[in-house]
Amino acid sequence: MRLGYLLLYVADVPKTVEFYERAFGLTRKMVHETGYAEMETGATTLGFVSHKAAEGLGMTYRKARREEPAPGVEVGLVTEDVAASYARAVEHGAEAVQAPEAKPWGQTVSYVRDLDGFLVEICSAAGV
Repeated sequence: MRLGYLLLYVADVPKTVEFYERAFGLTRKMVHETGYAEMETGATTLGFVSHKAAEGLGMTYRKARREEPAPGVEVGLVTEDVAASYARAVEHGAEAVQAPEAKPWGQTVSYVRDLDGFLVEICSAAGV
């Protein structure tokens, strides 16, 4: 087994794709009219599924909403310049959660929330 996809169920797939492009500098791999999209993110694909598409498959789940506490999951995006990436994300509509902070294990970590309220960790590579 290997992790191939991380899929977030969101209210508006095209709007979410545009947000991730502006806020995090990611590039869309594909956006399909059925309510599904993928971003270029390396070995593991970050994808978005509309609530309507998920419900059409019989899925039941708690919808993430920005005005509610974040779900117990995060998207981790690794960058060489955490401070600049954090500032860019907030400038483009991400909700600031935690400003960049150096950790004892040599990593710099920050957190924002996306349009649907998912936590996004903006961090440097972990020093192992």
